[in-house]
Amino acid sequence: MATAIVNVVGYAAAVVGSVLMLPQAIQSWRTRSVEDLSLGMVVLYLANCLLWELYGLLLHAGPVIAANGIGLLIGAWQFAMRVSYKAPKQ
Repeated sequence: MATAIVNVVGYAAAVVGSVLMLPQAIQSWRTRSVEDLSLGMVVLYLANCLLWELYGLLLHAGPVIAANGIGLLIGAWQFAMRVSYKAPKQ
């Protein structure tokens, strides 16, 4: 029973962590605006996902690999939008 609870919490954390930036990415894509999106935050998110991905690969931990693979895709999408969409001039 305790193992089941630990697994549920672990998988829930993996899902939430992997889609953490999805609402911001969708908002940026819909509005074509990255005015309030910090490039530093996006780079740190990508670095975090990459490090966790490597950790998961080294341990052969499927949920860690899957969750951070998804996070890397979302982060790369955000990065691409951040560098390609022009911020409005003030």
